[in-house]
Amino acid sequence: MRRLFYTMGIKDRVSKLLHKNKYTLPILQGLGMIALVTAISVLSIHFLLGETISDYAEANPEIAYGTEEVPDRETEEIPERETEEIPDRETMEIPKATEEAIPEPETEETVAMKEPTETVNQGDAPDGDVAGESAETDVSDPVPEYNTSVMVHFYDPNVDSESRYTYEPGFYSEPLSQEVRDYITGISYAGTDDMVISYEDLDYVGLLYVDFNGLTQAGELICNKKISRDMLEIFSELYRSDYRIDSIYLVDNFGGDDTASMCADNSSCFNYRVVDGSSSLSKHAYGMAIDINPFYNPYIVFGAGEGGSDYISPAGSEIYVDRSASFPYKIDENDLCYKLFKAHGFTWGGNWNSCKDYQHFQKTP
Repeated sequence: MRRLFYTMGIKDRVSKLLHKNKYTLPILQGLGMIALVTAISVLSIHFLLGETISDYAEANPEIAYGTEEVPDRETEEIPERETEEIPDRETMEIPKATEEAIPEPETEETVAMKEPTETVNQGDAPDGDVAGESAETDVSDPVPEYNTSVMVHFYDPNVDSESRYTYEPGFYSEPLSQEVRDYITGISYAGTDDMVISYEDLDYVGLLYVDFNGLTQAGELICNKKISRDMLEIFSELYRSDYRIDSIYLVDNFGGDDTASMCADNSSCFNYRVVDGSSSLSKHAYGMAIDINPFYNPYIVFGAGEGGSDYISPAGSEIYVDRSASFPYKIDENDLCYKLFKAHGFTWGGNWNSCKDYQHFQKTP
């Protein structure tokens, strides 16, 4: 009963308080309506537009379940590699440097042999199987300077000749012209009755090469007709691969003196002569051999020198006898030049036993 009277007492007090101010009740009623409407609106939006946890998980599995979508190896698209366009040999343009470096036919040119650079890249073959070698030298002595009074050049890629075979622009072979015959007779070509080779057995080969300064130069050699196609193919590949060669002149520019040509680091082919230190005809006499960068790749005969020492030619190339040393222009079995000549059936003098001729490649027909 006391609790009832107490409750009724509170209600009476509230009633008196409300009736005491006539504006209080309407205000409270209005606030209550606003609160009720707000609550109903929030609940309606939640049930009409909201999404459940299940809905969210289905829409975002990588976040809800902690997984990432892994691409399928079988169906994943792999971007296509870019391919380098290989120039057509028939339409390939000769670099501008070539036009500047190629002298006009039968002009005289004074040449001073160049000193070698310290490093050189002997270019890689395109197929990756025949690879060149980049060598850094630890030998600082230069090739001895050798001056020639004149250098006669017969290279002319623009002559229209029915007998000329053009392998690609800048690389061709043809029978010896009368001008070439007149020039070599009595020098590299003895012209005697006892010769085992004739003019008709030989071809003049015009080619391009990259010198030690990285410039395109015109080169020329005389070789046996049986290997003229080999020479064109090999030197074309060397040129494309930026393989460095000091010079390629006819040995006649050195008076037919093989030693002088080697001292000048000149690469040459035909020379009607005997093997150094013997009476036997060299393969060079048949036009079936060639020497490449000879100063860096000397000729060595074991025990044939003074006092039983080794005979080394050319003089001054002794520092390049050690083939385990690192220096530029060295021909070994990893070298591009070696691999190309071997692929064409040539024998390398560096593989001989009684002597070593690292500059020398020859072919037996």
